Amino acid sequence: MKKICTLLGLLLCAQLLSARENPEWMRYPAISPDGKTIVFTYQGSLYKVPSKGGEAKPLVKNQWYNFKAVWSSDGKYIAFASNQFGNFDIFIIPATGGEAKRLTWHSTDEYPYDFSENNQRVIFGAAKLDAASNRQFPSESLLELYKVPVAGGRVRQVLTTPAEDAKVSADGRYIIYHDRKGRENPWRKHQVSSIARDIWLYDIQKETHKKLSSFVGEDRSPVFASNNKGIYYLSEKSGDFNIYEMSLSDTSSHQVTFFKESPVRFLSVASDNTLCF
Repeated sequence: MKKICTLLGLLLCAQLLSARENPEWMRYPAISPDGKTIVFTYQGSLYKVPSKGGEAKPLVKNQWYNFKAVWSSDGKYIAFASNQFGNFDIFIIPATGGEAKRLTWHSTDEYPYDFSENNQRVIFGAAKLDAASNRQFPSESLLELYKVPVAGGRVRQVLTTPAEDAKVSADGRYIIYHDRKGRENPWRKHQVSSIARDIWLYDIQKETHKKLSSFVGEDRSPVFASNNKGIYYLSEKSGDFNIYEMSLSDTSSHQVTFFKESPVRFLSVASDNTLCF
């Protein structure tokens, strides 16, 4: 499996936003399917920058907070969350820029995770409605999984149990995600407890969940490899968050990055397995 790791070069791009600025805290990077462009959040605005480096240009810049950008698999659209109307709603915008379109209207926060396999829907998380049969205590911190048409329309629930950072396989058969069992702060490091996050694979046809990770600490943010036979994900197995690769056939895994004291965050992947974080 081809593995090319691209570190979002924040220190190399001090000139990207302004020659007079030294930008810090560029967050939530998302690499395009063709691996040529990265969209990231800086001070609540979305910017685009060539993955090889260059000038960062605004994609969404206004007085509101805009973040968590995700690309459609054809590279034509970007979904993101914005609090223009108080809470975070789902918006979509052409990757080339233009007017953003609002897709969700609920009074709770909604966060995009991915597009469906045919790019006709945006997959997102929100705490709206638990099923009566759900044994988990209802909580605004435990999100359910939903989908909404990119053309606008009715929102439909996919899963009533938390499935964060959910990604859909290219054939639409599977969803890979990490769970959430409690209110543990997502930014906490070295968390080892019964509510540490785990990686799961959901079979849409069979409506079954398979647990893939076994580490007692945090495993999170999975993405499908290009052949859909494996995944990349973040884990603290080495002591700090690093990228691991896992085979879906036997769940064997190995470490890809080896950072110390600086945790890897915001993992995304291009169609050639170029990783951005």
